[in-house]
Amino acid sequence: MISLFEASPTLFVSFVAVIGLLVGSFLNVVIHRLPKMMERDWAAQCAELRNEPAPEAVRYNLVVPRSACPSCGHLIGAIENIPVLSWLALRGKCRHCGTRISARYPVIELLTGLLSGYAAYRFGFGWAGLGALVFVWALVALAFIDLDTTFLPDAITLPLVWAGLLLNLRETFVPLPAAVIGAVAGYLCLWTVYWGFKLLTGKEGMGYGDFKLLAAIGAFVGWKLLPIVILLSSVVGAVVGVGLIVLARHARGTPIPFGPYLAAAGILALFWGQSLTDRWLAAL
Repeated sequence: MISLFEASPTLFVSFVAVIGLLVGSFLNVVIHRLPKMMERDWAAQCAELRNEPAPEAVRYNLVVPRSACPSCGHLIGAIENIPVLSWLALRGKCRHCGTRISARYPVIELLTGLLSGYAAYRFGFGWAGLGALVFVWALVALAFIDLDTTFLPDAITLPLVWAGLLLNLRETFVPLPAAVIGAVAGYLCLWTVYWGFKLLTGKEGMGYGDFKLLAAIGAFVGWKLLPIVILLSSVVGAVVGVGLIVLARHARGTPIPFGPYLAAAGILALFWGQSLTDRWLAAL
């Protein structure tokens, strides 16, 4: 199979795109369940600190219980769980009770499939392709978790930092010194902004998860691409934030998650970072 993929890049890209659709379906589970698992852990830890009985432990993780309709409890069968196609065949409704199923599920599956296929096309078969897939899948999950909850779980961000550094031991994307400096600079950059804003206003302008996410991006793409990541994420975040306030969908005091913009900028940097940097410098 390895020889076949190496001989036929089109087959390899198509195969990875299909795998990406399946991973996207799993990421829907991660996005929904991981924050709930974190909340259960926090509740158990708080009970322990107060010397209270721990809440009744019901097995709940990324595998158990099976996915079900939140309205009627109908268990989702395998035929109803085919990425994108099942949603289209069911016309976006539960087969049992007719409750509408959010279009976000097939969107995440399709997005993950497309990004996975492009990563395979861009980096080919090898460590770079595998690393790009891990990076893309993690950032898709983090973007939507942050969008829903304003959390960026350490369970994803910290392993992503180490994955970037380990991959760059082989100079997969950048030399190891550039990756190490990228991770440190990524963290310290937003850490400095956080404390500067807090000292000036007495308020927290962002969460610690944003520091760790930018550190993970720096570990993959290196310190030289951090300026374009920060520029892209800041400009898009500012435009979207002002737009939401103008359209009265957000009050001025309502926090807007920064993680999705960092994640999008990180993916752009991995795929086209040097080209974007060259154009930006040429424009200057």
